[in-house]
Amino acid sequence: MPKLCANISMLFNELPFLERYQAAANHGFEAVECQFPYAFSKVELAQAMQNSGMRQVLINTDAGNWNEGDRGLACDANSKEAFQYSVTQALTYATAMGMPLIHVMAGILPLGVSLEEAEQVYVENMRWASQQASQQGISLTMEAINPIDMPNYMLSNQAQALRLLKLINVKNLGIQFDFFHCQKYEGNALEQFQNLLPYILHVQIAGVPQRHEPNTGIMDYAPIFAAIDASAYAGFIGCEYRPKTTTIEGLSWMKNSIFN
Repeated sequence: MPKLCANISMLFNELPFLERYQAAANHGFEAVECQFPYAFSKVELAQAMQNSGMRQVLINTDAGNWNEGDRGLACDANSKEAFQYSVTQALTYATAMGMPLIHVMAGILPLGVSLEEAEQVYVENMRWASQQASQQGISLTMEAINPIDMPNYMLSNQAQALRLLKLINVKNLGIQFDFFHCQKYEGNALEQFQNLLPYILHVQIAGVPQRHEPNTGIMDYAPIFAAIDASAYAGFIGCEYRPKTTTIEGLSWMKNSIFN
């Protein structure tokens, strides 16, 4: 049976953020993840996590100025100092909360910079970040995000992610495989998951194409969950979707026969 992890940046957003840990515990999730926890102190987050009995498995590095269009800093040569700060910051949070994984956001392709140049910056930055994380026993992830929803994001497809992963060539870096992003842009998500399995450190799901509950849209998750169960993947499945109505009303999909 899949181990489900609530992305509390998107789920239970009817509640104040720190109350979402307990809400996730109350509704059958085994763990949580979130995108950007930095509005709260490590102490506040750790206390909420411990009080709920949950564990947190993943956060993102800070994306920069989101309102100004930043979506990560790793591919921008002009943001090296800010990138290194974001990694150091994320590591302090992950260490304080016992998290095993940090997703390092690649960022938008800078204006006037070729993809090849941005990839070179990304590779150098990820080697540095992986070295820092390895000293704390933490692994990093890289995620291909579909360019339909995030135009000009530097890392957009699974083949590119695998190529860069092999080029970076460190032990504590792997792929964060998001079925939603893969299926929406590339298709054949289950086949790609199976091909990339040796490199995958974390999995995320959502309905395609609207990113609502997994039982909405065009993708059938029944064979996907069966394949994950039959595979060597032992990590969590992050539920990173936007509830169509309220979070709790939409959780009926978890009681569906696909989990029995």
